[in-house]
Amino acid sequence: MEILVECELEIRLVLSPERSLPVDARLAYRADDPYAAHIAFHVGPGAPVTWTFARELLVEGVFRPCGEGDVRVWPAKVQGRDLICVALSSPDGDALLEMPSSVVSGWLERILRTVPPGRESEILGLDVALTELLNSVAGDDVCAPSDESGEAEV
Repeated sequence: MEILVECELEIRLVLSPERSLPVDARLAYRADDPYAAHIAFHVGPGAPVTWTFARELLVEGVFRPCGEGDVRVWPAKVQGRDLICVALSSPDGDALLEMPSSVVSGWLERILRTVPPGRESEILGLDVALTELLNSVAGDDVCAPSDESGEAEV
């Protein structure tokens, strides 16, 4: 399934409590990678910097703080604006981003309609592949005992 749901937006890179910079960004979701959300930052003339993380992290982060480690997400109200904050951490440094909640929520609604929660494995065909694998293994008697010692033939 080759469905791409994208959203261009301006985010704020928070440098200090008093100062932030606008950064053009793109949220992207591909139905053939149903568990992942991607955000690309256009920070210069070269290729964008892209982060990939679980879409569920962003979905949950709209409502409550979540995540640990490299990506943390939480809702906030800053100067009367509803925002989604994303903290990114890597060996190269840390970044705090503020994204408009209404834009992110609208994009999330679109991707959740594209691949509803709980249906991701169907898109990937995991259940079918696992069933086929288990059926082929069961038919081959790969683990049949070779003698009374209970050891299996390889």
